[in-house]
Amino acid sequence: MRALILALICALAGGTSAAKRKPPVQYQIPIPTQPDFSALDWLQGQWTGRTLPNGPRGDVQLSVSPDLENHFLVFRSEVSLAATPTVPATKESWMGILSPSLDGTGFILRVFSSTGFITRYRLTSEGPEFHLNPEGGESPPPGWLFRRIWARTGVDEFSETVQAAPPGKAFFDYYTVKFARVPAPPKTGPTP
Repeated sequence: MRALILALICALAGGTSAAKRKPPVQYQIPIPTQPDFSALDWLQGQWTGRTLPNGPRGDVQLSVSPDLENHFLVFRSEVSLAATPTVPATKESWMGILSPSLDGTGFILRVFSSTGFITRYRLTSEGPEFHLNPEGGESPPPGWLFRRIWARTGVDEFSETVQAAPPGKAFFDYYTVKFARVPAPPKTGPTP
């Protein structure tokens, strides 16, 4: 019996030392390649805008910046529109996250609104215009559709037309904003 126990201890000790000699297994999760946002480089930064006279009066602020190791573009906006005879005054904040689409053929912008709506848009480009077309979302406005068209009109300016479609109706131009880039604050050097 002693011999059997001694043999078992030696076998276990030998097996443990053999396991110690194996190199450790290294697991690696493949990281997605960084998306190519170069067509939207011009859009990154701070913007301020006013609506054009053909719609409700208002002001819009927009900031666009890369985030999380440049895998996403983050949009933040404040919209303030005056009431019209057919639409009440609007004050809304929203945040959007632009990322590659699952099929790899473009980009999807997921928008989270202070109203509680969560919508999704597909971004396409046609020359100097970029179209954001509705593709549902986790909590879109019931029955309503919204789309946006960004038209680059200069180095530091662009326009955004927001179109709306009430339930069962065609799209109409809700408002258009002319944006101008907010100049970067001057860099200050050390004071003498």
